[in-house]
Amino acid sequence: MPLTPRQEKISDIVRASGPITGEQIAERLNVTRAALRPDLAVLVMSGLIEARPKVGYYYTGKDAFSLITDQVSLIKVRDIQSVPVVVSCNTSAYDAVVTMFLEDVGTVFAVEPGGILAGVISRKDVLKIAIGGNDLHKMPVKVLMTPMPKIVVTTPDEPVLAAAKKIIDNEVDSLPVVSATSTLGNKVYEVVGRLTKTNVARLFVELGEGKGGNNYS
Repeated sequence: MPLTPRQEKISDIVRASGPITGEQIAERLNVTRAALRPDLAVLVMSGLIEARPKVGYYYTGKDAFSLITDQVSLIKVRDIQSVPVVVSCNTSAYDAVVTMFLEDVGTVFAVEPGGILAGVISRKDVLKIAIGGNDLHKMPVKVLMTPMPKIVVTTPDEPVLAAAKKIIDNEVDSLPVVSATSTLGNKVYEVVGRLTKTNVARLFVELGEGKGGNNYS
């Protein structure tokens, strides 16, 4: 949440002269102590300054960027993930493309019965096949998809910061959000969501506009 000019002045005073009492701050700004209470409360709740009884207000050493970083570190994938868009492994490449456009996504997940992740199909994958002159109606997605275990995944409990780094490091548009389970003694992943670049960008916009707040915990 952007600070008001008076809140910025208070922060500067506390940074330069803290610890300092509310009365001393009010005196410097030529306002009453009561008039400052809302501004001081905002600054304390935001984490920019802290207060101690019989000591006064002091600067925490954090700027707005570090405060956002602290907040983001507490947010989990489950807090911002989207509903997954899936197709079966026997779906044709053509139908996968239709699903992408109808759902307005760049990636779909191929699943086996029970929602078990088998592969990932991106627009780039389909484009490569189409350029080669292949018949998309006759080609199942399992021929062109990136299969397990080559897929990078995330989980609902993973911090968003770590998951976003996976997206950047692996140069992908999205990650399947999965829950590990076992089938016949083998570890498999059930698809429970998707994390996209748009999810991450929306999070930072909401935090920048002061809308994130306590919605993520």
